[in-house]
Amino acid sequence: METITLTHENIEKEHICCAIANNKDIQVQSKKEWLNQQFDEGLVFTKMDVRGKCFIEYIPIENAWAAIQGRDLMYIDCLWVAGKFQGMGYAKTLLESCQKDSLEKGKKGLTIISSKKKKGYLMDYKFLTKHGFYSVDTWNDIYELMFLPLTEDYEEPRFAVKPIETDGLVLYYTHQCPFNAKYVLALKEYCDEQNIPLQIQHIQTKEGAQNAPTPLTTYSLFYNKNFITREVQNVKRFEKLWGEIHE
Repeated sequence: METITLTHENIEKEHICCAIANNKDIQVQSKKEWLNQQFDEGLVFTKMDVRGKCFIEYIPIENAWAAIQGRDLMYIDCLWVAGKFQGMGYAKTLLESCQKDSLEKGKKGLTIISSKKKKGYLMDYKFLTKHGFYSVDTWNDIYELMFLPLTEDYEEPRFAVKPIETDGLVLYYTHQCPFNAKYVLALKEYCDEQNIPLQIQHIQTKEGAQNAPTPLTTYSLFYNKNFITREVQNVKRFEKLWGEIHE
């Protein structure tokens, strides 16, 4: 099966895989706008020629929206193969395309965040180790920075996370995830109705992301300086989570 790499020229007609297909939907609009901005920073979004969650997104680590130190590496934002596309070798195909492209661009390795515990929106830890990645750093005792050298003269990356200084319920997010355009607003409206003091930090630059108190800048929810979750919260899910926090 062929792959398709998004560009400024074809992004409007291509399905972006992880949100609904209607270009008028706010989720699609926010993601495509974010991608268009990042293409000029070296971001690559390659997908299998299917309509579904089957893609890889990566960017030079110097321009990554993540609190990670590294040099001459590619940071993989997301490698996602879901549903009926699993078990068909597509994840391997996408990873190999990233390796080839990265070497051609003079990169010395790949890095991605994963976890030994199965977590939503993260590439499977066993898949990564099977294909040569190994852990070089850990954040919050769960999230591991995985690294795959592509040359012999490399430096391993490290997390570079600043301590959080804000108490209470705090959400950090970017428009890298299309779902945020819809669900962050819904969460804010719910918290306002319930008089829950939610503080929202919308990260809008790579510098802001690189100096964030989390490496998971796509979505990170904290309570009293403790990290709670990176999974996008709809109202029903948050109600349950908030109840657990206050048990």
